[in-house]
Amino acid sequence: MVTATGLRGHGPWPATVAALADLERELAEDTWRPADETDPRVEAWHAAYRSFGTNPRRIRPSVDALGRRLAKKGALPRINPAVDSYNAVSVRHGLPAGAFDLDQVSGDIEIRPSDGTESFTPLGEPGTVEQPRPGEIIYADATGVLTRHWNHRDAHRTRVTEDSAAVAFVLETLRAADDGHLLKTAAHELRDLLTPHAEEIAVHHLTPEHPSAACR
Repeated sequence: MVTATGLRGHGPWPATVAALADLERELAEDTWRPADETDPRVEAWHAAYRSFGTNPRRIRPSVDALGRRLAKKGALPRINPAVDSYNAVSVRHGLPAGAFDLDQVSGDIEIRPSDGTESFTPLGEPGTVEQPRPGEIIYADATGVLTRHWNHRDAHRTRVTEDSAAVAFVLETLRAADDGHLLKTAAHELRDLLTPHAEEIAVHHLTPEHPSAACR
């Protein structure tokens, strides 16, 4: 997890612009391709989704969906500098990434199975309310669900915008023994993209032995 406070989301972020352009150029030159569902990094997420009853080919892990979009269109979407930064790092390393605007979070954020009573409003659909199935893995705070299907889709309430000043960015792997080095590299790359545009940056390594950290 990379936390940023005093984040300035307006104005140019040249290093992020360059990171996206590098990915797209390497794809066009066929010197690099995003991880797909045959890659062990993504394959592990498909297995995890199936374990809690989600079909990963219908509802894809974020890194899988983003990589497929890049491979098909040759370009990544431009949302805003902070989101573009974690998207670039996510696709580069084949690791799911997401973020929460901490000023919109109520209480602690936790990852856990849904009990089936929580509510979720999808990103970009403020008038929609969904209810995750019992056992579905979610991120949640005291008010409601922040992600569905572990890391498939974010909530509208805690979305990161240009005005978000305090943000927690989450990078994940299910293969720490094999890909722990990628996770650390990705976290440091994200930190470097954020640092010129924030007052304070911190990197936290969460593990089963150390499963929590203070965001601010």
